Amino acid sequence: MERGPERGHRRVPHTADVRIEAWAPTREACVAEAVTAMVDSFTDATGARPGAEREFRAPAGDDEDLLVGVLDEVIFRMETADELPLTTEVADDGAGGLVVRWRTTDTDAVELIGAVPKAVSLHELRFGRDGGGWSCAVTLDV
Repeated sequence: MERGPERGHRRVPHTADVRIEAWAPTREACVAEAVTAMVDSFTDATGARPGAEREFRAPAGDDEDLLVGVLDEVIFRMETADELPLTTEVADDGAGGLVVRWRTTDTDAVELIGAVPKAVSLHELRFGRDGGGWSCAVTLDV
């Protein structure tokens, strides 16, 4: 994947759904960047204020399962608690899983600018080491 800065994300063309790519120096930072990419794909959070802190623990698994688990949790919280992450911090839990911390905002505080994801597709899912860092590509069902 061709990319610019050391850490970032982008939306890439896809026929029916939304496809995002993210990259960062570490596995954990790449997961955090993927969360930002997903939220940025359908919202404009300009002016939204961070509210509650939330924590999610993704149990040990392979890297792709961890990524999907975190992104699925964002969708679940959006649908059940009407909240979205404004900032995301991800750390290794020391046992092969992840500890994710979010500063959230209410869904009412953001402007919808795109199709809202309903699920993370496993089709063409990619997450792993890429050169000197990590990268992922994810299709979001909308």
